[in-house]
Amino acid sequence: MFEAVSSDGTVIACERHGAAGPTLVLVGGTLMTRVRHAPLASLLARDFGVVTYDRRGRGDSGDHPVYDVQREVDDLDAVIERVGGPVLLFGMSSGAVLALEAVARGSAVSALALYEPPFVVDGSRPPLPADYLDRVQEFLAHGDSAAALTHFLTVGLALPDEDIAGMRHTPVWAAWEATAPTLPYDGQVMAGTMSGRPLPTDRWRSVDVPVLVAHGSAGETYMANGARELASHGDNYTLHALPGQDHNVDPHALAPVLTAFFTGT
Repeated sequence: MFEAVSSDGTVIACERHGAAGPTLVLVGGTLMTRVRHAPLASLLARDFGVVTYDRRGRGDSGDHPVYDVQREVDDLDAVIERVGGPVLLFGMSSGAVLALEAVARGSAVSALALYEPPFVVDGSRPPLPADYLDRVQEFLAHGDSAAALTHFLTVGLALPDEDIAGMRHTPVWAAWEATAPTLPYDGQVMAGTMSGRPLPTDRWRSVDVPVLVAHGSAGETYMANGARELASHGDNYTLHALPGQDHNVDPHALAPVLTAFFTGT
């Protein structure tokens, strides 16, 4: 365990796995803490010095009353500076979009891998309503983390009600409720990319490092379509479909793909 201090003074809790090899930083998606990435990190630690961290407001990291996406980019920059960049970077789900945004804004990254950024670029699922973020913030302002979480799952992820009813009786529900106050953060990270319209062609134009865009062949159609569209944005993007995988990707299926990409094998 170690800490990095962001530009606004927020303390970011980090954990190192392995020692030898290039440094690879893992960025979690919505509701994720660094614990969620531990199985993947242990597999990647055979070839890399892997660093996982709690994004602000989660796990052992601190927070700040005012949120901006740039603050999360600053958090990542603080982690990179602490471990010594440039680094390899992997982002999962909305964390993939944060990682992409960080590279576009100049973070010291030499190669970037993404898994299923949850873009909605067509009509393959309902777009995110314009009032999605307002509703989540309203629930949280009234102290109703469960309602905010439910709104994210039903509207943000478009999961059926019966699936969510079953989740309420699992141990993970309490952990999700604990990180529910950070749902607006990911809402801002994803702003404008879940509208059902094509991705902006200039938003990440400055990303010139090698980028792997992976998705599961058995996952949601809208995520595969979003991955394909992002991968079409430049010759430095490579699309890869993981056979039989969905958004809840098996680390044993993902780790070899990441290792091959980052080592060039």
